[in-house]
Amino acid sequence: TASLGALLRCFPCERLCGGCAVPPGALPPAMPPPARRRLPPAARLPPRTFRSYLPRSHRTYSCVHCRAHLARHEELISKSFQGSHGRAYLFNSVVNVGCGPAEQRLLLTGLHSVADIFCQSCKTTLGWKYEQAFETSQKYKEGKFIIEMSHMVKENGWD
Repeated sequence: TASLGALLRCFPCERLCGGCAVPPGALPPAMPPPARRRLPPAARLPPRTFRSYLPRSHRTYSCVHCRAHLARHEELISKSFQGSHGRAYLFNSVVNVGCGPAEQRLLLTGLHSVADIFCQSCKTTLGWKYEQAFETSQKYKEGKFIIEMSHMVKENGWD
């Protein structure tokens, strides 16, 4: 009978207290699972964690897709660049971006060695990094970053 009692354990109690031996025929009726509360979509997503956060007191540029910080306005060099899909900005430095392999491309201003850059959070391709410029007049671009306007949003104190 002890082994029969071990087989006939109350499964709801099994979860709470390890189970209790229930005599045959005295099992409780099946209980429906507890009702699940519906959370709004934003509450179901894990919190976003970025590698770097820029100070809230500065005007910043962020990824339009996931709002990861990308650059401070003070790092902007020029607004008059052309990306693959429209207008782009040239930055001295950026944060929260990854860099792909370098390759040679013939751009509007000549031959350059560039590496595509992407958002570390959502993996969207944002633009590119100038690794090497082959023309003397273009050397100032080396180590700088192009981010296309269609992938950025302005945040913090632009009004």
